[in-house]
Amino acid sequence: MVDRHRPRRTCLAVPGSGPKMIDKARGLDVDQFFLDLEDAVAPLAKASARETVVAALNEGGWDGKTRTVRVNGLSTEWTYRDVIEVVEGAGSALDTIMLPKVGSPDQVRWLDLTLTQLEKAIGLDAGAIGIEVQIEDARGLVDVDAIAAASPRVETLIFGPADFMASINMRSLVVGEQPPGYDVGDAYHYILMRLLMAARAHDLQVLDGPYLQIKDIDGLRQVAGRSAALGFDGKWVLHPGQVDAVNEIFSPRQQDYDHAENILDAYEWHTSEAGGKRGAAMLGDEMIDEASRKMALVIAGKGRAAGMRRTEPWTPPRD
Repeated sequence: MVDRHRPRRTCLAVPGSGPKMIDKARGLDVDQFFLDLEDAVAPLAKASARETVVAALNEGGWDGKTRTVRVNGLSTEWTYRDVIEVVEGAGSALDTIMLPKVGSPDQVRWLDLTLTQLEKAIGLDAGAIGIEVQIEDARGLVDVDAIAAASPRVETLIFGPADFMASINMRSLVVGEQPPGYDVGDAYHYILMRLLMAARAHDLQVLDGPYLQIKDIDGLRQVAGRSAALGFDGKWVLHPGQVDAVNEIFSPRQQDYDHAENILDAYEWHTSEAGGKRGAAMLGDEMIDEASRKMALVIAGKGRAAGMRRTEPWTPPRD
């Protein structure tokens, strides 16, 4: 069923019309991939790309990665056939459908209803396929709360920076970088925070979009570091060379992960009968309480999702 807590540190964009790139994607250390039928596929190649995507999903070999297909936006003539052919052909090998350029909750409801009909027709459990929503213009951002709540299938909100920059007339041709003349603060801060608030209010994940300068790893680290610091769950990657940096940035540091697990163990013990049923206690020189536990759960959860192991377990005091 819908899983809003899948690991999504790295989401790899893979052209749906490129069998060689699809094969290479299978071996990359990413949490999620999406086979793209939208921007990465030329209009005349849309139909054949659907066949390639269906074959790639059914062939398997994705090793626990979240399997996603990005269909074309609902303003085009391709969306209906994208959804029908992909789900009928490979619905049991698909985790989520990504819908781009979402500007209203009605678009999400259309996809929800269509998926329900398809699932019934091919024998899948109702609600088996999740929805990922890409916000790419001002209209979508203004209505993002209603969009996030439009369907119980929605798992993730995604920032689409290039189209968004164009939609608001931002004076820049470098996706994700600060526009010339904007020398104080972060021009994307409001957008990122707005998406983050909508996602968390509805128990969704939220992903940052791509960084197009694929050889500029320092620039990638800077941009990804901003959204990771705010609390985003992950970021798109466009090239194998971006994978390691993004995995690292969206995973906790080892010392932070260790500390979070220690807080959880110490708080559980101190609030137990053996620990004196205390609501607040000391962990070394640090006081911990219920708020500390909630903060630690976030870091520990991200670390566990990344497969991290703590270096040394916490042990209760002897006195």
